[in-house]
Amino acid sequence: MNLAAITGMEAEARIVRDAGFKAMASGGVEANTLSAADFCLRAGAEALLSFGIAGALASHLQPGALLMPRGIREEDGTRHAVDTELHRQAEKILAAAGIAVETGDMLGAVTAAASPAEKNELARRCYAIAIDLESHLIARVAAQAGRRFIVLRAISDSATQALPPAAVNGLGADGKPALGRVLASVARDPRQIPALIHLAGGTRRALSALTQALAVRPFA
Repeated sequence: MNLAAITGMEAEARIVRDAGFKAMASGGVEANTLSAADFCLRAGAEALLSFGIAGALASHLQPGALLMPRGIREEDGTRHAVDTELHRQAEKILAAAGIAVETGDMLGAVTAAASPAEKNELARRCYAIAIDLESHLIARVAAQAGRRFIVLRAISDSATQALPPAAVNGLGADGKPALGRVLASVARDPRQIPALIHLAGGTRRALSALTQALAVRPFA
């Protein structure tokens, strides 16, 4: 299948490219995400994949848990369903390889949910188990073009885990770490360091889970 992935981080995009698919990183910037999705479709992609890490809203999800939601919700209540056939095929292939996925709806948001209280409120109000910044935008572009859309994400931070300011603003528009901003934030408040280390561990687990999932070629 001619599938293209849109990610937030360049590290996520590399995982997709290593699996043999096209991928573009948007840095979590709305305009970049929309532009990348449109570019991929114009280049001939038959389906768009929203791929990468996500934050947990449901209390049972821990770092490394894989998500393949059946739908993406927006904060205004709009819901975008993923392609049923692609979802069924991928879930079957992953299950055969012993890889479990959560299929509850995810929330596509404008900004990250940084505190446990905010995560809890979004889970209650939006009926979603996890949150990311790109999926709803990619879904919009796919729907407008009449193309297929699917999501594969993994949890990097639990619902009870707060995101330090250095992490919330730590990604550049190219999808690579904005080291200057991160270091400046840490210099202002070194107390973030333990939380950053904790988040880095969760992100590594998420990226490892995504790598293993793509290795069984669920979108072949």
